[in-house]
Amino acid sequence: MTKDVAEKKAAEIIEFDPTMFEQDQGLGLENMGQEDLALPFLKVLSRQDPTLDDLENAKAGDIYNTVTGDIYKGKEGCRVIPCVYQRRYIEWAPRGTGSGAPVNIFTPEEQRPKTERSSDDNREYVVGGNGSYLEETHQHFVVIVNEDKTMQTALITMKSTQMKKSRKWNSMIQSRVMTGANGSFTPPRFSHVYHLKTVSEENSKGSWHGWEVSLDGPIKDANVYKTAKTFAQSIAKGEVNVKHDNEETNSSDIPW
Repeated sequence: MTKDVAEKKAAEIIEFDPTMFEQDQGLGLENMGQEDLALPFLKVLSRQDPTLDDLENAKAGDIYNTVTGDIYKGKEGCRVIPCVYQRRYIEWAPRGTGSGAPVNIFTPEEQRPKTERSSDDNREYVVGGNGSYLEETHQHFVVIVNEDKTMQTALITMKSTQMKKSRKWNSMIQSRVMTGANGSFTPPRFSHVYHLKTVSEENSKGSWHGWEVSLDGPIKDANVYKTAKTFAQSIAKGEVNVKHDNEETNSSDIPW
């Protein structure tokens, strides 16, 4: 290869400039709304979860992101920022029937159908219904903060035995006190990072894996705080679409 040809080829090579991504931000996303997106669920994998059949590096007790497929080892866990909490009563059709989506979702303020608790499985079955049942569900909308500084939004649902963990987490958040220019104040829900792990639990009816929540510390990055606050505001405006699935948690693996 002659010198002239080598110089010409070198001149044809354009060095990639990653700032082009920022210059073209949002292009190609104009026609997508919340109804076109799936909010990931962050769930604890149970022994009965069919997802395990497709995951080579996962086991019961690990934490799984239902959209990205990310797996967090249960003992190591992941770090999240809680942004919004909601309590809902979700009506499910009998397992194996229906579309897999909720029959109804009720807020605490809405009138719910009358139910009776079954002594067999302790579920609240709708009186006069076709076997559908209500589950009180605590919803924690979070921002996952990964080790590589990337972030994802997600939803954690807690029910059955895990509602005790949910209430404890809410108490931890509410009890935070900081000191500012005008004295002590309670910081917003999305001001601190929490570490989620899983632990083995059991009662007289069996064993399972549940959540373990601990405080990591206050957010120290303005961009991270902005992301969490924006997510919280989007939920408050009703801009976040949650598509529940009866496989999002594995209450069948958790004895009451």
